Amino acid sequence: MKSSEYSTIIAGSGIAGLYTALRLSEGNQGKQKILLVTKSNLSESNSRYAQGGIVGVMRENASDSVSLHVKDTLKAGAGLSDTSVVKFISENSEKVINDLLSHGVDFDRDEDDNLRFTMEGAHSARRILHAGGDATGLCIEKTLAEKVQSCSNIHILEETFIVELLVNSQNECKGVIAFNNITGEYETFYANAVVLATGGSGQLYKHTTNPSVTTGDGLAAAYRAGAVMQDMEFVQFHPTAFEAKTEENMFLISEAVRGEGAKLCYADGKTFMEKYDERLELASRDIVTRAIYNEMMTRGLSNVYLNATIIDRDKLNNRFPTILGICRKNGIEPEKDFIPVSPAAHYLMGGVKTTVTGLTSIKNLYAIGETSCTGLHGANRLASNSLLECVVSAYEITEKLQYKNCELPDFHIIEKDERIYKTLDIYKKELPLNTVDFKVLRQTLRNLMWDKVGIIRNENNLKQALTEIDEIAKTFGYTDKCPSKEAYELRNLLTVAKLVTEFAIRRKESRGGHYREDYPGKHEPARHYTKSINDNKYEEIYVK
Repeated sequence: MKSSEYSTIIAGSGIAGLYTALRLSEGNQGKQKILLVTKSNLSESNSRYAQGGIVGVMRENASDSVSLHVKDTLKAGAGLSDTSVVKFISENSEKVINDLLSHGVDFDRDEDDNLRFTMEGAHSARRILHAGGDATGLCIEKTLAEKVQSCSNIHILEETFIVELLVNSQNECKGVIAFNNITGEYETFYANAVVLATGGSGQLYKHTTNPSVTTGDGLAAAYRAGAVMQDMEFVQFHPTAFEAKTEENMFLISEAVRGEGAKLCYADGKTFMEKYDERLELASRDIVTRAIYNEMMTRGLSNVYLNATIIDRDKLNNRFPTILGICRKNGIEPEKDFIPVSPAAHYLMGGVKTTVTGLTSIKNLYAIGETSCTGLHGANRLASNSLLECVVSAYEITEKLQYKNCELPDFHIIEKDERIYKTLDIYKKELPLNTVDFKVLRQTLRNLMWDKVGIIRNENNLKQALTEIDEIAKTFGYTDKCPSKEAYELRNLLTVAKLVTEFAIRRKESRGGHYREDYPGKHEPARHYTKSINDNKYEEIYVK
């Protein structure tokens, strides 16, 4: 197995990974030798599908303030957000927005060249910055990717899959084992720091807004290595997804469309959100999702509708060009037609337990973005806080790393460690023959998670799901080394599926994105659940 050494390894090429790589490359006179690994290509990530925008609490926006944003975030988080983290991220939003602007990110502006702010659900002020109308994630990612590609001290490896973290006997992360999707070969990369920015696990579910690459890879790798996981039961289902005729994911109809005045309705135009929340379409995502799901179940509907015809035609076309383009491609004219929508898995609030600076329970291992659980989102993410969390945490990580860890590690010393030696040995062995159809098993898992660990949960379904996940894993047959990218993705999805289900069984209450129909009105004392594979037991952390 070939090996090489770097100052820092970054896994994932979404906004979190790109921004971390770019800022690291600029520090300490470019002395960092950085490896950026992505299992697809540089432009394919969950970030690029983020339409709505990014929160920016800016002094020029007189209607907003840090205290107001903190209040909105805490309310959406349903008692599980860490107040100090929320405040820190909000206070630093202006700094990182200005830094993104200095790196060439072109947020939309009005005719007087002022930044445009829009409204989204559960926000009490217009504070959402956007770019390209409704292509914020794509615009930010494209700008950062171009910058990263021009950095001589960043080595980019595409079509390369990180399959294992190398953690030594002192619980220090020393590098990774990677699998090349094209050649089928393995390589070890050693580093003084590893940053996981691999996104979430939306592909756990039959209906999801996430692209095919979101298979929980960083989550599974961190858990296998012994990192502490937190709040894995909290999955956010976006209320308004439009099925754009693909097997892998559904197209997201941004919350910003409702922020500009669109209404949820039946086919005849009659609205229904007044039955569920006084904030109507701008209630928090969990409330709107369950409202739509309840209407679909009680009325036997495959979807409800979003009426955007009431938005000014010019505003609709200028503000949402991407959404209108997808709708028209699928035979819907949003200026005159209602848009068919239904809920879909969208975001994982839980993840690898980290500090706001991304540090995990394993030394030298960092996690960022949707892979992490900083305590910002609590039980229910406030719209457009995710991109903000990505860039604030990336900024803080690079402040700590860019002037350190520039000396390359010595792999001769690292490989002498007993734990690392045993891990490397696993990937040098031949695999037994297995003719299992990974695609069929993956779809079986996605159906199972949607049906039994989805929007509405109960004890019986959750326990049945856990049994069936184990049966799928047994049929799959691989626990460590796998024969292909598809197999590794399934291995990771099975790991994350089991964690989500186990955590969901543990939490016997309804809170935020986790709804138990057998405990619909019950609230336990506010607490997080955590788990590490090392002790294989749950810990409880009470929220102060």
